[in-house]
This record gives sequence, structure tokens and C-alpha cells, in this order.
Amino acid sequence: MSKNQVLSPKNTKIPRILAVANQKGGVGKTTTAVNLSTALAACDKKVLLIDLDGQGNASTGLGVSPSQRQGKSSYELLVGLKTVFQSIEETVIPNLHIISASLDLSGAEIELASMERREYRLRDAIKNQAQGYDYVLIDCPPALGFLTLNALVAADALFVPLQCEFYALEGLSQLIKTVSRVKKNLNSKLEIQGIALTMHDKRNNLTEQVEKDVRQYFGDKVYQTVIPRNVRVSEAPSHGLPVIVYDTNCTGSQAYIHLAREVVEREQKVA
Repeated sequence: MSKNQVLSPKNTKIPRILAVANQKGGVGKTTTAVNLSTALAACDKKVLLIDLDGQGNASTGLGVSPSQRQGKSSYELLVGLKTVFQSIEETVIPNLHIISASLDLSGAEIELASMERREYRLRDAIKNQAQGYDYVLIDCPPALGFLTLNALVAADALFVPLQCEFYALEGLSQLIKTVSRVKKNLNSKLEIQGIALTMHDKRNNLTEQVEKDVRQYFGDKVYQTVIPRNVRVSEAPSHGLPVIVYDTNCTGSQAYIHLAREVVEREQKVA
């Protein structure tokens, strides 16, 4: 479906906005953002992925070249040079569009600091401009700066990919504190939509212990589906494809498909 059809003036569907965030790098955040977006699109949901990470890995993972991003990236959206409609790229995945990231985002933290409504730039940019999508997912940078703050202020809920390692637990506690502060001061509706355990290796005793601790502390906020360590998941981005397209039958693909179904089921309960 083209962006013209999704963003038709007659289409008044209000999207559910999810910020995919964890300030610790290497936890499978972007991989999850790309593949969850793809799996939701495969579930016949209309999805917009906003790449807010200056590394642009989500954009690369969906086959958007650096030359395609120039002048119409999430940077231009944040600073008010482009609208949502002007920024959107269609992908090879039906129902999935992206607003890609460019290198200009690397300096956005400094620029945003002196801008009016600096915490609300993304919310203002997409308000009433993303109608027609079922979901807007925001891939945040691995830091709690102004870019991530903008995502949390714009979002209805936070989706947290959590690597099954000890240090990931320490990072999660800091993220929870940040969510609490944002909810109190900037976005009262913000909630934790769910926590997805990534890079799960059932042969590793530490993995099992981390999973047990997280489930004990966060209860049903943690999805039943876990994302396993899988070489096909690692290979897919080099081909500019989500793993669900690169190898539909591998364990990583199947896990993301199951995770998407859980997300949809949880969202239906919220609605």
C-alpha cells in the first residue's frame, strides 16, 4: 500500500506509537525494531518505522541507501524542514514505510538543546500527520539524550528489547527511572508496553537466570516469546532485508512473528 493511500485525508485512523528503546547498545534494539515492524506488517497492520538513531542501521536493514535519505530524513522532520508525508520512504515490505535516519542526526542533540519545545519536536511533527497507520515504531539511539526523550514524549508506550545478560539489567533500571520522570513531567500517558528478551541462549545458565529475574520482577510485562541467538538474524541486515524476508523459516524469524502476535494481542486488551 502506497503512502498516498495510507495518509489519505479521509483516513482518520489514529496510530499506536511505540518507542523501541534501551540506552544500552548491543541488545538487539534495532534488529527488533526492524523485524517487529515487518512482522506487524505481515499481520496486515499498516506500520511506519521512524529511524531516530544516527547510525541509521534500521534504514540500512530495510534497504534504504544513504543517498535516498539525504534531505528527507528524521532529522529534517525534527527540525521542521519536512513533513511526515515528505519524509516517508516505501519499503519492499507491503504495509511497511520508513522515515530513515541520516548522518545529520549526529549533531541533532546539540541543535535540539537550544530549540523551542525541544522535548516535543517529534510529537509536534507527527501529531495528526500519521493518521492511517496502525502502528508507528520509533527506533531510538542507545542513549538517553534529547532524541530518545523526543521519542518517549511522542510515544503512547515504551517497548524494551532486553539482552539476556547481567549488565542489561542495570541499564533497564535506569531506563525505568527515566520513564517515570517523563511520565511525571512531559507525557502522562507513557507506559511500558512490554519487555522482549533478546539474544536468548538456553544453553547458557546466565541466560536462564536473567530471564527468571526479569520475569519475577516485571511479571506479565515480559513477553512469553524470547528472541534466540540466530546467525540468520545477524546476516539479514547485510542484504538490506529483515530476517523475516531473508529466511522466513529460521528460528529468529519465527520468534519475531510470534512476538508480533503477542504485541497485537496485548494492544487489543489496551484498546
